Amino acid sequence: MASLRALECLVAVADSGSVTQAARLLHSSQPAVSHQLAALEREAGTPLLRREPRGVKLTPAGRAAVADARRAIEAAASAVRSARAVGEATGGALRLACAQSLVSVLAPVMREWHQRHPEVAITLRESVSAEELHGFVDADEADVVLMPAPVPERFTTTAVADEEIVLAAPRDHVFARQPVVRVPDLDGVRLVHFAPDNGLSTWLDRSLTKAGVRPEPVMRTSVTAAAPQLAAAGLGVAVCPVSAISAGFPGAVRSFSPRWVRQLVAVTPATLDPLAARFITSMRRYGVRVPRDVRVQLSEEVI
Repeated sequence: MASLRALECLVAVADSGSVTQAARLLHSSQPAVSHQLAALEREAGTPLLRREPRGVKLTPAGRAAVADARRAIEAAASAVRSARAVGEATGGALRLACAQSLVSVLAPVMREWHQRHPEVAITLRESVSAEELHGFVDADEADVVLMPAPVPERFTTTAVADEEIVLAAPRDHVFARQPVVRVPDLDGVRLVHFAPDNGLSTWLDRSLTKAGVRPEPVMRTSVTAAAPQLAAAGLGVAVCPVSAISAGFPGAVRSFSPRWVRQLVAVTPATLDPLAARFITSMRRYGVRVPRDVRVQLSEEVI
């Protein structure tokens, strides 16, 4: 197959009409350019240049080849520009995925990237299933997946933030009159739980069982952000990530004592590309941002 250098030599000779001048344009030697042209002619199986007293001219085969040679050189240059753009976050595409409950964590980072890196095309997929999120990485359908730990050891992970697990309740609930709530207090309490298709369901069941606590599920929802809203409406209490609590939340929000947190990680393929690395750095800088009206309800004296 013809080398890119040979095609550059052909184009330079076509533009200058001289092998010697082509060598100057390519910062090469005349013998080196002649060698590349001879190799190209052998590959083509036909003469591409006609030597004349005043220089060289393209044969019909040479004229046909030089048009494609120009396109090949431009395509190679474009490939380098595209790769450089991705590395400098000035272009390319970034495929994100996250646990459904973490869209609010990604949102401010994506907003910043749309403002600072408008040439980077970003797509987002959400899921309530940890297995599906793992599958996005395995199938090379996502460059960065944001989800709670733990994650199978076969994946490469980067810690992004610690997120608090909180209790949401109606404002007239007994828990709303307490500065903090302890996990044992949940025993026998009416609980707005998560549906089995939401990964938080299994996680919460395991956590409460480990603590020896058995609340009374009154209903289940697949949508993480719906659980605290249903609790605030008076259906019971909800145990959820603080990212599920939006600004202007109509209910009460309390921290657990001791404070209950989960680690959020960025899951990536083994080889991390520069664009994904830059985005992960942005996620770590932002962390989990809690609305001010929610933050003031959470005790800072939890031990």
